[in-house]
Amino acid sequence: MRGNALRLRMLTLCSVALFWSSVPLFGFQPPGFGPPPSGPLPPNQVQIVVKGGYRYIYSNGIPNHEAGQFPNQNNPNVIRPQRYQFRVAANPKMARNITPLSHSPFGVALNGVVFDPGTAEFWNRDRRSGWNYEALNGKINLGLDSSNAHVQPSGSYHYHGLPEGLISKLGKANEVTLIGVAADGFPIYSQYGYADAEDPKSEVRKMKSSYQLKRGSRPQGPGGSYDGTFTADYQYVAESGDLDECNGRFGVTPDYPEGTYHYYITAEFPSIPRNYRGTPDPSFQRRGPGPGGPGPPGRGSGPPGFGPPGGFGRGQ
Repeated sequence: MRGNALRLRMLTLCSVALFWSSVPLFGFQPPGFGPPPSGPLPPNQVQIVVKGGYRYIYSNGIPNHEAGQFPNQNNPNVIRPQRYQFRVAANPKMARNITPLSHSPFGVALNGVVFDPGTAEFWNRDRRSGWNYEALNGKINLGLDSSNAHVQPSGSYHYHGLPEGLISKLGKANEVTLIGVAADGFPIYSQYGYADAEDPKSEVRKMKSSYQLKRGSRPQGPGGSYDGTFTADYQYVAESGDLDECNGRFGVTPDYPEGTYHYYITAEFPSIPRNYRGTPDPSFQRRGPGPGGPGPPGRGSGPPGFGPPGGFGRGQ
């Protein structure tokens, strides 16, 4: 019975994603050959296949909602189709140790756009300084649109926070809403959850992060007070909010009535989680430079088709 329920949830996720695939996945243009700046974006393309204990996600990275104007004054890049190929565990398990997020996407939204909280901006342009600028703090302007997204030089449109356009498209702005999957396979939800993690009849409210600004002043580097300009301005304070250091918790959701570990995208730091509770799949590791550098994440620029030998079919 439990296996059937899990299979139904996986197929539901597949059907939601496939509904958005208005154009066949195969045959979209390779990275670097997107529309001109003034032209319309190509259609959103995403496909999810479950096979052999994994969920395979193929996408061109084009949002299924209206994006901001790119390039713009603070972001000079044009949105271009990508060839994302990701793999996550279909039945994820919590790991013994937490895995910190590197400068790679945390996960992927149901529409195939990646969640990528890191920035390429560092104090004094020194990546070794330890002082990495935050994208959503208002201290630097990275040209984000109303969905908290902007574009890398590779043309990759990506979310730094709540994907407002996607949430609006789903029509569940104030509900417990599944919006994606993390690299370790656990589901990602928008900012609303049940007040009691074990009671689906309890109040639905915004989840509160357990991260807080440090007190006092920075002892080195840029100096000044801890004000949220940099990632290092924050610290995790256990049980000060609803969520753990991975910005998630174990509990029930509409999609997992028996309960599962799941993540939240919150309005406040860290917004997109910076740690994994499970084991992230290597397919999310960025090849080459970090955020702002060339080359999308995934398993190369070839057409979809990686996975178990001999090919695979949907929903197996």
